[in-house]
Amino acid sequence: MPGSSRDERARIRRAQDGSVADLEALFRDHWPRAYRAAYLVVHDAAAAEDIAQESFLAAVRTLERFDRRRPFGPWLHRIVINRAIDWTRARTLRREVGDAPIESLAAMEPPDNPHARTLAGALASLSPEHRAVIVLRHLLEYTPGEIAELLGLPRGTVNSRLRRGLDTLQHLLGDELR
Repeated sequence: MPGSSRDERARIRRAQDGSVADLEALFRDHWPRAYRAAYLVVHDAAAAEDIAQESFLAAVRTLERFDRRRPFGPWLHRIVINRAIDWTRARTLRREVGDAPIESLAAMEPPDNPHARTLAGALASLSPEHRAVIVLRHLLEYTPGEIAELLGLPRGTVNSRLRRGLDTLQHLLGDELR
């Protein structure tokens, strides 16, 4: 988890003033969760790395407009999640010959526990919008209100996507993970 909010605000201010060292520190602090968020939406390690890197670049390009009274992580996650959703939509639209479906990409990852492969496959079958809110809520531990703010959605839409996504997961997984 990144350092205190006061330290982070000072680091952001210095990065806004051109400090490369503070920019690198922000990157180090936030890279693991940014990559994880992207990966959990796209289920492709190379794409997740690209998405996280592009998101950091986008954040750096607009850092002067960032309100440093707010936490940096949620702002960055909004960029990451939106880019991951866009990547997933584009991939769905342009399936190239030889592209493995996302379900097989998820299954190729070694499981962290006995149920990880099953859960990853079920999560991969959700729409990018449902997958994104479930990742943000249950894997990155944002509240529904924070997710609504992150994604620029009404809270009811977030709650609806969470409910529909979880209902779909429950239907797909049945009693398998109980």
